[in-house]
Amino acid sequence: MPTYNEAENIAEVVGRLIAAVPAVHVLVVDDGSPDGTGAIADRIAAANPQVSVLHRDEKAGLGAAYRAGFSRALDDGFDVIVEMDADGSHQPEQLPAILAATADAGLVVGTRWMPGGGTRNWPLRRRLLSRGGSLYVRMALGMRQRDATAGFRAYRADVLRSIDLGSIRSQGYAFQIEMLWRVLVAGCPVAEVPIVFVERELGESKMSGAIVREAITKVARWGVRQRARQVRGVFGPRP
Repeated sequence: MPTYNEAENIAEVVGRLIAAVPAVHVLVVDDGSPDGTGAIADRIAAANPQVSVLHRDEKAGLGAAYRAGFSRALDDGFDVIVEMDADGSHQPEQLPAILAATADAGLVVGTRWMPGGGTRNWPLRRRLLSRGGSLYVRMALGMRQRDATAGFRAYRADVLRSIDLGSIRSQGYAFQIEMLWRVLVAGCPVAEVPIVFVERELGESKMSGAIVREAITKVARWGVRQRARQVRGVFGPRP
């Protein structure tokens, strides 16, 4: 659970998470939040052995925070590793369904854009951006998954180990897309479970134009590379 300035949300979300999945272990990865999120997480961890905190010195991006968290979880020997937001947008009560689906899939994506899924309190512009972004990714990379930018996911540890996490430099939406793409390229089964994404009530969104531009640019680049590989596979290497 990566955090940056989530002092208003972290305690409630962690409490709901443990109530929803009593056997869960929570790793908070805080990027030096100036609002004291890290200190609040430390107090929660001191009172509950199921909670740990990984402090990073500065805000280095969502992708870097997730890579650090994944590496720590793999080192600690966990079999299933979940990523989720700390602002309440990802409802902890929906995690059991995601975990159950890992019995048959190496990656399970909590999907907004499928029957049973959706959003709550999202403006039309956000819905169009998210759905349009997923459609763009599906067309560019040939994915069938309906929510390529979703951030509520569960990975089996063996799948994460099959991916070179150190080579991934994407952030934000692009990180979620690249992780999904790499799992698919590795031939691992991916499942989708419907979730309802709830707009945060407290704190500020970390969304920015730079995050959107990175995703658009990188997906276009990956799509070109994929088409080039397909062409080489059909016509063979050039003499």
